[in-house]
Amino acid sequence: MHPVTPTATTFHPATRSLPRLTAHVTGLALFALIALHIALTFGQHGISNDEWVQHTYGRLLLDYYASGLTDMSAFHYKDLYLYGGLFDLIAAALERVLPMNVWDMRHLLSAAFGFAGMVAVYRLARHLLNDTAACIAVALLMLTGAWSGALFTHTKDIPFAACMAWVTWYTTLIVARLPAPPRNLVLKLGVAIGCAFGLRVGAVFGVMVLGLGMLASMALVDGDWRARLAHLGRSLRALLPAVPVALALIALFWPWAAQAPGNLIKALTTFSHVTFSIQTVLDGQVMAITEVPRSYLPIYLAVRLPELALAGLAAALGVALLATRQRPWRQYLPWLTVILAALLPLALAIATRPALYNGIRHFTFLLPPLAVLAAAGLYALWRHARASRSLAAAFIALCLIGALDPLVALARLHPYHYVNYNRLAGGFEAAVAGRWEADYWSDGVREASGLLRDHLKGTTRPGEPWRVAVCADPVEADAWLGPEFVITRDWVSADFFISTTHMDCDSVLAGRVIGQVAREGLPLTILKDRRMLTAEQRRLLR
Repeated sequence: MHPVTPTATTFHPATRSLPRLTAHVTGLALFALIALHIALTFGQHGISNDEWVQHTYGRLLLDYYASGLTDMSAFHYKDLYLYGGLFDLIAAALERVLPMNVWDMRHLLSAAFGFAGMVAVYRLARHLLNDTAACIAVALLMLTGAWSGALFTHTKDIPFAACMAWVTWYTTLIVARLPAPPRNLVLKLGVAIGCAFGLRVGAVFGVMVLGLGMLASMALVDGDWRARLAHLGRSLRALLPAVPVALALIALFWPWAAQAPGNLIKALTTFSHVTFSIQTVLDGQVMAITEVPRSYLPIYLAVRLPELALAGLAAALGVALLATRQRPWRQYLPWLTVILAALLPLALAIATRPALYNGIRHFTFLLPPLAVLAAAGLYALWRHARASRSLAAAFIALCLIGALDPLVALARLHPYHYVNYNRLAGGFEAAVAGRWEADYWSDGVREASGLLRDHLKGTTRPGEPWRVAVCADPVEADAWLGPEFVITRDWVSADFFISTTHMDCDSVLAGRVIGQVAREGLPLTILKDRRMLTAEQRRLLR
């Protein structure tokens, strides 16, 4: 049996909605705007809570290789050995050759990974539909604050999501060509899977999608069970070249995983039962991360995605239900891998109830396949609406409104896009009010540090540095404050207090508010002066 190679006409016999050249130019212009946005804004973000330990891990991995594999410090540093070091290794290496601030460099590198992930999204949507849908998919991603705002500071989540987008792209191509996919695609899949595992063990989801896609391809083979088993056997043999490629990259970027056969399983089981003594919030209810309901992740996806994306997903669901009545089913096989990439991890999270926090941060990799599915739904609606001039005009108007609304919200929040929520959630205002996870990465600490420096300009410096307490990782302020400041862990003795308003951390210490980082009139980060307080007052809340 000859496999069906999916094209735009496999799913939609109608001609492309835009001339090919026009759509291609639109795509190039879209990516040019994204690249410009990255180039102009990567230096405006603070340091995330995990970045210091992540970068230290990258340095230690670099030392491991520089020592001839004898310096084992990387494998005893906190729990970082449970993660792959692809991103942090690259960042640590670039640190030695690039004459720029290391944190800005990391943010630029993270955005570069995200940019590459959007290229995969574009290619996937164009392959399954056309150039127009590809542009829609990328635009929906950029309208999602949990993606466009996370590009710079979520240096574990965005690179992993980008690699998983490439895994989905190559898996989609390969499953449609089983049992004899081209060797070059198999090798590229091995690279993508190896890089994904080189960041997180969660890359196992990509392997699961590939396996289920292979089983679906086998089930669609004409003939008896012997023919199907033969198809599966040939498929497995065809994919074997990907294995050594993936394993080599895993060993390179995550050497701990290669040191013992069971280390991959150990990492997987450890993260499935991870617990921390921290809390999260869900629609105003504060709870321990081990007590989140099964609805936590679906609800956060529903309130983080733009309404336009939600409408596209609803339309895609309707199209999918109608498609199940049409044959041959094999023409829909490429869509199965995208659907599984989006829904399988979500379903397993609902079923197993792992510890969850920071909203969808750990599941950022779901956003690329969801964007492709939402674009497919919107494009399907457009195909039906364009039959009538009035319907087409109404549809375009609604889409423009649906795109402009989050775009304006993101512009007003700049550069703190990742704090945005859609109107179903109550918007940014609801997040700051405590209904949802807000500035959990303390991104505003960098700007607040600048406010503190400006506030003290012209002030006579004391004999000793001013002591600053920070409700965040100390490096988040220390990196932007000068030698006249010192970060103290003795908060009671602090002269100044910098704190995110997330989870009311700003209420921990009293002091006179002398500055704040605010958007839409609502504070994200508070700066307090405590120098005038007595010893007794310093122990009081605000």
